[in-house]
Amino acid sequence: METSEFKSKSGLKRIFSAFFYSIEGLQTAIRSEHAFRQELAVFVVGTIAALLLPVSAFQKLVLIGSMVLVLIVELINSAIEAVVDRVSLERHPLSKNAKDFGSAAVLLACLLSGASWAVVLVNRFL
Repeated sequence: METSEFKSKSGLKRIFSAFFYSIEGLQTAIRSEHAFRQELAVFVVGTIAALLLPVSAFQKLVLIGSMVLVLIVELINSAIEAVVDRVSLERHPLSKNAKDFGSAAVLLACLLSGASWAVVLVNRFL
């Protein structure tokens, strides 16, 4: 079986490499993905709001965690889009499906985050 040259690292070297690749991925997403930048802005404002809200630590975790999930799913969606575009820029039903599925996953994560915020805020203030 053929393996990638990038899979040859092991031990601490692999952990450090993975960390720096992850930072590089975040930097690239911030630079080149408009949707990620928008969601990151919502995350920053939402995190500040969640930390200031008079709710339990667990509720703060739910509020912030749900927004982190949106960022995670957006990164996966962007990865799917990059791979599809790398394979071919021609329009194809399977390419459209892959991109639409990724987009639907982001939508579901956003709805979950919105519902989490709604439940916590309604529970606290009504």
